[in-house]
Amino acid sequence: MTKPLLSKAFKYTKNILHVDDTSLHDLAQKYATPCYVYSATQILTNYRAYETALASVMSRTAFTICYACKANGNQAILSLLAKAGAGADIVSAGEMQRALKAGVKPAKIVFSGVGKTESEIDQALKSGLRQINAESEPELALISKIAKRRKITVDVALRINPNVDAKTHAKITTGKKENKFGIDIDLAPALFKRARKLPNIRLSGVAVHIGSQLTSLAPFKRAYTRLAQLVVTLRKAGHDISRVDLGGGIGITYRNETPPDLYMYALMVRDIFAPLNVHLYFEPGRAIVGNAGVLLTRVVQIKEGTAKRFVIVDAGMNDLLRPALYEAYHAIAPVKQTAGKMHLCDVVGPVCETGDTFLTD
Repeated sequence: MTKPLLSKAFKYTKNILHVDDTSLHDLAQKYATPCYVYSATQILTNYRAYETALASVMSRTAFTICYACKANGNQAILSLLAKAGAGADIVSAGEMQRALKAGVKPAKIVFSGVGKTESEIDQALKSGLRQINAESEPELALISKIAKRRKITVDVALRINPNVDAKTHAKITTGKKENKFGIDIDLAPALFKRARKLPNIRLSGVAVHIGSQLTSLAPFKRAYTRLAQLVVTLRKAGHDISRVDLGGGIGITYRNETPPDLYMYALMVRDIFAPLNVHLYFEPGRAIVGNAGVLLTRVVQIKEGTAKRFVIVDAGMNDLLRPALYEAYHAIAPVKQTAGKMHLCDVVGPVCETGDTFLTD
């Protein structure tokens, strides 16, 4: 049996799995299952590692870390990160409300996303968010219309599609020409020129996010280099580009992946962008929370099929969608370690779909 991968926050004490020195068995008894349990210690460790790596190669005032709320919008996690100094990367008005309630200052919130509605943009402008990352020319026009109506000028960054393959799962790759995100990098200079005529917006930045769960720095380097070259081109055309949003995407270990070294990532970013003297935004999500939580679930029954043995648990694909959606691997660990014979089985949930399977064989 492969030993489950657990972060340092999760360890066995007297054969019972604990998180931050709290028994998961006791939590299951107190709160019932299924439930999510997170390690505050691990989340802060991950955030500080990101922050420390960047601060070791550039001025602390030269960058802002905006936690990607879509990775996990749990209110307690948002509050924890807000107190630690994190900003927020949001993709909806709901996430904006959560971030503000958690204590994130509007000046540290970036509004990303390909499908912002007029109402959401209006709420963002009313709340005074730091920046909106526009994904299309019609969105730029909509932001301009709402800002004019509100009689304010808003900072906007244009999300660029650099046509770089992140070499990750097809469903989480976002930086290729055929993906729905951003403006083709070759079309960006002309769009910046046209956008000059739009009132009440200040196109002061460019943004990029090529996907998530990247385990190599090479795709980052290709995308960032292209983005830096675009900044030079735009400045030569008279555009005042002072901000660059580099998104997120750094992967974590689920089974045998080796994530990029954060210090080497920071060095790469510095080497590419230091000559441009821009403020950098980073939007890590999975890298902050991915290894900091568990879905705590109870075995309902063991079913002996003719071809398979099924361990049926009380959590389903509605609680953890990734295995069904991406065929993603999530390690399974027993709350109580016991000696005994091992049996091959599938671990499945109660939802009436065969896709409701957490791990096979």
